[in-house]
Amino acid sequence: MAIRGDGALVGTVAAEVATATATHGGSFTRLESGSGVFDADLVLTIAEDDADPQAPSSLAAAPHAASVDHTISGDHAISGRGNASTARNGVVATDGVVDGRDTTGEEDDESFRVSREDGAVVVEAACDRGLLYGFFHVVRLGEAAFSGPDLVERHAPATALRMLDHWDNVAVHEVMGQVERGYSGGSIFYDHGRVRTDLSRVEAYARLLASTGVNRVAINNVNVHAREARLLTDDLPHVARIAAAFRPWGIRVHLSVSFASPITLGGLGTSDPLDPAVARWWREAADRVWAEIPDFGGFVVKADSEGQPGPFAYGRDHADGANMLAEAVAPHGGLVHWRAFVYDHRQDWRDRSTDRARAAHDHFAPLDGRFAENVIVQVKYGPMDFQVREPVSPVIAAMPDTRVALELQVTQEYTGQQKHAVYLGRQWSEVLTFDFAGPDGDRAALPPTSVAGIVARSGGIVAVSNVGDDEFWTGHPLAQANLYAYGRLAWNPAADPTALLDEWIALTFPGAPADVVHTLHEVLDESWETYERYTSPLGVGFMVRPGHHYGPDVDGYEYTPWGTYHFADRDGIGVDRTVATGTGYAGLYPQPWASVYESLETCPDELLLFFHHVPYTHVLHSGKTVIQHIYDTHFDGVERVERFAAAWDGVAAALSDDGGHTGPGHAPRPGDTAHAGADTAGADDGRAGPGRTTPAGAGSGARLAARVSERLAEQLRSAIEWRDQVNTYFYRKSGIPDEQGRTIF
Repeated sequence: MAIRGDGALVGTVAAEVATATATHGGSFTRLESGSGVFDADLVLTIAEDDADPQAPSSLAAAPHAASVDHTISGDHAISGRGNASTARNGVVATDGVVDGRDTTGEEDDESFRVSREDGAVVVEAACDRGLLYGFFHVVRLGEAAFSGPDLVERHAPATALRMLDHWDNVAVHEVMGQVERGYSGGSIFYDHGRVRTDLSRVEAYARLLASTGVNRVAINNVNVHAREARLLTDDLPHVARIAAAFRPWGIRVHLSVSFASPITLGGLGTSDPLDPAVARWWREAADRVWAEIPDFGGFVVKADSEGQPGPFAYGRDHADGANMLAEAVAPHGGLVHWRAFVYDHRQDWRDRSTDRARAAHDHFAPLDGRFAENVIVQVKYGPMDFQVREPVSPVIAAMPDTRVALELQVTQEYTGQQKHAVYLGRQWSEVLTFDFAGPDGDRAALPPTSVAGIVARSGGIVAVSNVGDDEFWTGHPLAQANLYAYGRLAWNPAADPTALLDEWIALTFPGAPADVVHTLHEVLDESWETYERYTSPLGVGFMVRPGHHYGPDVDGYEYTPWGTYHFADRDGIGVDRTVATGTGYAGLYPQPWASVYESLETCPDELLLFFHHVPYTHVLHSGKTVIQHIYDTHFDGVERVERFAAAWDGVAAALSDDGGHTGPGHAPRPGDTAHAGADTAGADDGRAGPGRTTPAGAGSGARLAARVSERLAEQLRSAIEWRDQVNTYFYRKSGIPDEQGRTIF
């Protein structure tokens, strides 16, 4: 093996390869830039300054296959084991292509080129960041990288910004704890009101994220409390330590900041964005941050939302607030991620004309074109709040002259809180491939009018992370599949989510018996739809216990100020959001979607109750009435979970013998088939992934099997509770019995 090139991340790759070869045999040579040809089975090289990185490499393991070097838009098929395939020998395949465009402008060129001839592989990149991703690509493929027909591939991310937001609190919050909406133990960054002294777990996490393509991380809660605000001032040296842990893996650190910081930290009497003293305070704050952390990414801001301070207090709008911060960070190349999650959480539930779903659009769409170039408006994928089923937010398409990012949620706040096995890759894929121009798109080459196409141009993709200091990183070991799928979909939004699931299974449980692999797939593949079946039906949303948001409570938010209603009465259910007779929300979409959602005849069943108030006897496109659909899906959802639990019980013993079939602690190397980073479940010291040799720890397979069994038992208990509460509620409302005569209380 040979590595050539300069740069800190080349050093990271070299260290990974050195550990792997020392542990498992083989050798490697580290060459400086300008060195000549070296014969090896695997060559990892930075292209010379005067060379075209897409041209054949000057440092080759073997002569390149003759080929026509052109890009096939959308050619990113993925096999069940995660092997990126090409259409034919000698063709360049591009990951993450959005309508054939290269969209990697924000970072250094992160693309890489892979060529293979006679079993020898060359990975070539324009810079060290691309070489790191190319290395992980080879590790992910394992032995398959060196087999098969000769080929030439180019891989590039669809968007330059692929980010995770952590809702971690430095101090334990009296209500939300150490991590707001965190279901995986405490924070990996903070403990007992301070930044952790030992950041080795953060280093392992950074390595894990890099292996999936994530390149930015915000390290504190968007709800910035008094203690967390001081990360911007007193704790900057400690933030710098965290940044240093991420830096070798090509990941930039961001901070969430409070808009009131000039008051709470600076002693000013105002945080008015048009006040020169306020603007000066932020410029000086930014100067201090970048002096301490030269590659700092920027600020994340939640303003005028759910009690957080913002420009509204001074009669200013969001563009005024965001642009003032943008001016402060611009000299340093910094970004401002300004969240669009803004709505009135003190509205009168009696007033049906007020519609929380409209809020983000009403606040932000009129400001299109007014935001500075380094402001990114961060928009949740749906108009409400990370529900199991929502329409795609119209804000994403309503701001063509603004940089817009899509916000997803890996942590499962409203999808089972990592007590339920719910693989979200399929949900995210539906969102990313949604085409505002109409339903007849080509998912292989996402058009510029798709969600992925819009955000790829400028804003990228952001998600709320789901990790903590739990032994299995994500509470539920199978929730690791979501963290893995997020990174892979952020790199390539057109990837098949089912194939990514199978890729994660194969990499995390290498060599597992066929029945284990089958069961893992069975439990996770349609788990999102299963969760939807036993919880809130037909897009109505919420129906959860207020506050902690876990478990059923059909009227939990119905008479509160939060604006999350289903309006169920004796005659029907659903929210009228039509233009003709309702809140007008349906009209915020471009055509043809405005007409599709407006009409009962064309509105998709799964979103019917989001857009329409209908009688319980309304007949769906499926041929069932609304009430029978509610009954049937809730009984079916429980039966599915019963099958999941039984199937797991049948294979758990195979994982309990610690015979090498568990993800914990397995250390994949080039040539292995194990997961490049996300197989860290249960590793005692948090170290796993390419080039690391982490002992699994006594009984780790048994602990994993037991944890999954315990979580599936809770999922079944909760699903039964959901079924019985929802079915009973609507039976008592409607007075219509179940056609099949099943027990409803």
